[in-house]
Amino acid sequence: MTPPNLAQQERKALCDLFVERGPGAPTLCEGWSTADLAAHLVVRERRPDSGPGLVWPPLAGYTDKVRQAVRDRTAWEKLVETVRRGPPLLLRPFDGPMNTVEFFVHVEDVRRAQAGWEPRQISPELADALWARVGPGGMAKKIPATIVITSAGRVDKERGTGPRLTLAGDPGELIMFGAGRQGAARVEISGDAALASQLRAASLGV
Repeated sequence: MTPPNLAQQERKALCDLFVERGPGAPTLCEGWSTADLAAHLVVRERRPDSGPGLVWPPLAGYTDKVRQAVRDRTAWEKLVETVRRGPPLLLRPFDGPMNTVEFFVHVEDVRRAQAGWEPRQISPELADALWARVGPGGMAKKIPATIVITSAGRVDKERGTGPRLTLAGDPGELIMFGAGRQGAARVEISGDAALASQLRAASLGV
């Protein structure tokens, strides 16, 4: 199981970025400011009625209305403090597996929306936790290829059928790529050029 302290570290990093950048800063989440992102995180943990819309498109409109209401009716400082406080008591045992990747990605959503960003130096423990969640399956469903994911010092992961595409990068970069942030992920792809272009343009993640 992912150590909960990693999720807490990424949560703190994100909230510190929120304070630094303010509510109107851009993110990699299309159309969302930092205020939208903070509201999403509050709703995700504290409004279970809106949860199905995160994964089931027919209910996405309701989820978005709930997020917008929380964003518009909550002071920025309170939004950030609610995110910083962590999940409700019943969800805290699941903080690590639920939130380590989520908060890592959203830290990078805020960092990489600014010009001149560079990858963070992350701890070996966080790199291991991210690598454990890297998977080629979602990518292999999008294009007719065998997806091979490789990172230095780690055992390759492979899924799919068809021509081989090899994605190489650090675990954090591969997580960002697989989460649909291909344009902001430093991942090298080798193999069929047309399939590589399709993968870079594919809708990945949830």
